[in-house]
Amino acid sequence: MKKDLLCALAAGAVLLWGCGPRQTEVIRSFKVAEGELDPAEWGKAWPLHYLGWTSTREPSASGLSRYKRGYDDKKVCDKLSEYPYLALLFNGWGFGVEYNEPRGHAWMLEEQVRHVDQSRMKAGGVCLSCKTPYASRLRQELGAAYFSKPWEEVHARIPEKHRSLGVSCSDCHEPTTAGLRIERGFTLGAALADIGMDRAALSPQDLRSLVCAQCHVTYNIPKDREQRSVGLFFPWKGAKDGKVSVETVIAHARKTPEWTQSVTGFSLGFIRHPEYEFFSNDSTHWKAGASCADCHMPYQRTGSYKISDHRVMSPLKNGMRGCIQCHPETKEWLTERVRSAQDRTISLLNRAGYATATAAKLFELAHAERDKGADIDSALHDRAKAHYEEAFYRLVFVGAENSVGFHNPSEALRVLGDAVAHAGKAEALLRQALAAARVEVPVKVDLQLAKYLEGRGKRKLGFDRNVELQDPFGTQASF
Repeated sequence: MKKDLLCALAAGAVLLWGCGPRQTEVIRSFKVAEGELDPAEWGKAWPLHYLGWTSTREPSASGLSRYKRGYDDKKVCDKLSEYPYLALLFNGWGFGVEYNEPRGHAWMLEEQVRHVDQSRMKAGGVCLSCKTPYASRLRQELGAAYFSKPWEEVHARIPEKHRSLGVSCSDCHEPTTAGLRIERGFTLGAALADIGMDRAALSPQDLRSLVCAQCHVTYNIPKDREQRSVGLFFPWKGAKDGKVSVETVIAHARKTPEWTQSVTGFSLGFIRHPEYEFFSNDSTHWKAGASCADCHMPYQRTGSYKISDHRVMSPLKNGMRGCIQCHPETKEWLTERVRSAQDRTISLLNRAGYATATAAKLFELAHAERDKGADIDSALHDRAKAHYEEAFYRLVFVGAENSVGFHNPSEALRVLGDAVAHAGKAEALLRQALAAARVEVPVKVDLQLAKYLEGRGKRKLGFDRNVELQDPFGTQASF
């Protein structure tokens, strides 16, 4: 009897399951071909995501961040005017000619083609590595010559209709299901191998940050004796995921000189937008399991669909949607927490910037006096140089990182505090060396910032030059 009852119940369950509503599956009338790079073709299969991506061309909201201001076609956010010590410190190469606040993803390559001074592309074709979805294809076609050929020559190999196309669908997604993937094996793929990470074992949540880490990282460009680029690598070797420290990044930069700083004559490396390294280095949100996409691409309702927001931007500019999905506090309270962290970062950044610039000008004085015959103590000079470079790289690390410290507030203050200390030690050692050589040094060193701001090459930026330096705690006044 029991056996008959169990059989009847099982049969009824099968019948109910067969008659009940099944989960609907989206039927896509268009399939993206393997190797297709045109985002418009991808948009035929994923139109809502495509519309979100195209909206990255639109000006972002202004006034919501004190330091990442709005940007439109008629207004350039000139970082050298906002932080004039950078014009002094970067004098000698492209960043000292033009260094602007970036726009949305759709502008990445177009800015290189039409809006950026050509001195910024002297490194060659390697400058396209994060700017075009054709980068991996060009690297494969050209081999090592991809890095060293002139930018114009490599850029001309991109199909004409896509010569202004920035990062797009194929950079992050595979075409069948739009699953996330690491497309740039020659950069991020190699870096993951350097820190012992298995690409095949990456989780979907890992990829929600690592697809961003294909570009939102710092990198080094080794040069040959003729100063031609011979490669590109992420400075992660010797570290591990979640622990790529500024000290590791600096160690690689010091071994990979890329340019000569005019004011000091030193051969230096460089650090560019290290968002992934900074955020993943033991930050609160990283330890909580948050990814880049969780905050910068929060889910949104579009009709009956729930999709990630492909107009990638700061939570400050989209109503804090990426924050309030996890935090119970109001968006006003959360906004003030972000601004508070950024205020402290900028205050210490400016202090470190002016202190490092002061040390640079003292090196300029010491070298000029040495050329005149003054006996500048070489041991003191070399010790000062070591401290100066440590200060310079730490300043650039935080200044180039695009969250104004918020991705990792405690680490920002640690790095900048060390920068101030190193710059102070460099200045003290130089003053000691100059005093021993009987060279008079003024108490307040004239940084001659106007000279560096006005002498920036052929292109004059007249859009937004008379900006007032943002400094909520007045630290500039002490320099």
